[in-house]
Amino acid sequence: MMLHGFRSSKQDYTFGSWKVTAAKNHIMKSKDIERKMSARWLWSSRGRVRNLVSSTVHCSERLADELNMPSLPEMLFGDNVLRIQHTDRYGIEFNAIDALKRVNNMEDTVKVACAQEWQDGRADSEHSKEVLRPFDWTFTTDYRGTLLGEELQMKVTKTEDRIDIEKLKAREHIMFFEEVLLFEDELHDHGVSMISVKIRVMPSSFFLLQRFFLRVDGVLIKINDTRLYYEDGKNYMLREFSTRENTIAELKNIPAAFYTDPNEIAQHLTLRVTECEKLEFPVMQYESSVSEVIQ
Repeated sequence: MMLHGFRSSKQDYTFGSWKVTAAKNHIMKSKDIERKMSARWLWSSRGRVRNLVSSTVHCSERLADELNMPSLPEMLFGDNVLRIQHTDRYGIEFNAIDALKRVNNMEDTVKVACAQEWQDGRADSEHSKEVLRPFDWTFTTDYRGTLLGEELQMKVTKTEDRIDIEKLKAREHIMFFEEVLLFEDELHDHGVSMISVKIRVMPSSFFLLQRFFLRVDGVLIKINDTRLYYEDGKNYMLREFSTRENTIAELKNIPAAFYTDPNEIAQHLTLRVTECEKLEFPVMQYESSVSEVIQ
């Protein structure tokens, strides 16, 4: 389990024409009775903030209904966000609510004995239904971020290009780093399901990694990674999505201590899916060099 502090924070970092925002707020537990609904941005036709909507409600119940899910993760950071936005208002962000929208809310994809025990443990929660219908109780999501902008938005196209991992290994000064947790659930003490996103900004580029990590004890381990890379002077970002997964039986020769460490176990999981995309900027001109900004 990650350590969950309760100190709110918001950091902004400017990289050329881009602004990176990392906002972290209090944990929103599913058992909370009442608190203010997560602030929602309403965008005008220019993509500017028009106003802020906030109302005092039973937030867990409202969100569960909105997402058409009988339950929510135990630890939900509904106000946390990592956003990369251009001065022309287009960009991409990563948030918990949109990540949950990619969860299969109609089918139990991991059918094991502990799934029923997990649902029984949630039966008395304030947002549960009279009968808990099947849904993916592991909260597995293939979320890859939310594109920002109305008049202007990045165009997503398939590509054979790949993120140059070797270039990322080069020693380069890290000017900004932040990690944001979106949600986590301990699956009624049968493992863990969690998603977090982190970014590092260097003088010539920035690199983002969002990782969904699932461990169902005695059953399987799965990792969905979304990597995002932008190099100064390019008119696009590269986005790579991958899925790695194995059953615990297939990992019998791997030390069990690795099972709880996503960074360690990721090296031993079988790559099942890889998809690469370009996020092309709407204005087809090269970004001005950030070297002038950081001198």
